[in-house]
Amino acid sequence: MDPAIFKAYDIRGVYPDEVNEEDAWKIGCATARFLPSLVRGYERGLADSHSLCVGRDMRKHSPALAEALIEGMRSTGANVIDIGMVDTPQMYFAINHLGACGGVQVTASHNPAKYNGFKISGLGAKPVGEDTGLKDIKHLATALVHTKGKATGAIKKLDLTEQYKKHVLKFLNPNLNKLKIAVDASNGMAGKMLPAVFGDLSIEIVRLNFEHAGRFKHRPDPLIEKNLAQVKASVKRNQCHFGVCFDGDADRMAFIDEKGQVVGSDLVTAMMVPYFLKKEPKSIIVYDVRSSRVVAEEIIKYGGTPRRERVGHAFMKKAMRDSHAIFGGELSGHFYYRDNFCTDSGLITLVHVLNIVSEAKTPVGDLIEPLRRYYSSGEKNFEVKDKQAKMDELAKRYGQGQIDRLDGITVGFKEWWFNCRPSNTEPLLRLNVEAKTKELLDANLAEIEQMLGKPV
Repeated sequence: MDPAIFKAYDIRGVYPDEVNEEDAWKIGCATARFLPSLVRGYERGLADSHSLCVGRDMRKHSPALAEALIEGMRSTGANVIDIGMVDTPQMYFAINHLGACGGVQVTASHNPAKYNGFKISGLGAKPVGEDTGLKDIKHLATALVHTKGKATGAIKKLDLTEQYKKHVLKFLNPNLNKLKIAVDASNGMAGKMLPAVFGDLSIEIVRLNFEHAGRFKHRPDPLIEKNLAQVKASVKRNQCHFGVCFDGDADRMAFIDEKGQVVGSDLVTAMMVPYFLKKEPKSIIVYDVRSSRVVAEEIIKYGGTPRRERVGHAFMKKAMRDSHAIFGGELSGHFYYRDNFCTDSGLITLVHVLNIVSEAKTPVGDLIEPLRRYYSSGEKNFEVKDKQAKMDELAKRYGQGQIDRLDGITVGFKEWWFNCRPSNTEPLLRLNVEAKTKELLDANLAEIEQMLGKPV
């Protein structure tokens, strides 16, 4: 087993050279040994506190990897609940709905079809990352010398579609106006789950890439704008109210307005602020360090409390739990909800946006336009050998600004700001710059690029 497949938040690699059935068995065995240890002291009230949930996405190699993973779990005596081919948010639902001690989703999310991997969650669907147990699982898995062992644990297959559908649709306004939307499922799990959950509703859905053929029409990553070409064209051609493009495992998405323009996820967060603060005034809303200043401005404007957090679902989910926040949004297209176990969900995000557009009776573009108060560089990557030294150099150069190091370095001025943070897995610095004017953005971005080099 190549230890390099263990990343900061999950396990990923190319199948079968980097991730294969033998690896899956060992990861299953190690996960089943580790996760129940997190449950001690919490057994009471949990229906299946010694069981693990396993789900998988639509990739051709996912069934075989899931089967090997399950056998590895059962070899330890652990009981397994196989919930089948589902989106990742349904895994989070299953763990909580069933009271399991955790679960594993077999998926490579937004990566190309040749990749696969494992997302591991613990009790309550808390993420298991590098600092919360993935190092322990890595140690256990890489120490195993064979994949033998009698599968003594029980296994049962469970279809939670109806329960999951009920959970998602409980957030939907029953008096929703009839809307027409374009949906690009990216040949991923939204292609199965969207019809299953939304099929009975009066919403008209123009479907794009709902098929599961083991390949992707485009890479299932909605953060890359070229992947949005189909849905942008479809929105305009079919005169839709808006469009969405999901990633491979349907835990995040990008939004397109009625004119076919991409709406940044931070602006979607800002658009959702008054909707949630109307439900519960003075609530806390979490956002990541890359998000536009407009997010905090809108939270304060509507009487809420902004909480800025590090990038990454593990940090966002912890911040949601720690602060009892009602809602959280990340520039990557992940949106988190207190009433969804503080986890992210693409389908629930779609429900809330449908509610907002229906209630406003206003085009999405008109809702977003007042929020376009700043100019943004978007995220740019720079190859840097000594990341910390370069961030220290930036801090020294812009020392007259307001500096914090919550995640990398953030420097704020009255008219502009930037965040520069290190990649967890690559020799890269990631830069986001925002300014009041296009001229100010261009000038400061050019100056910072002189220090960091050309973007890669």
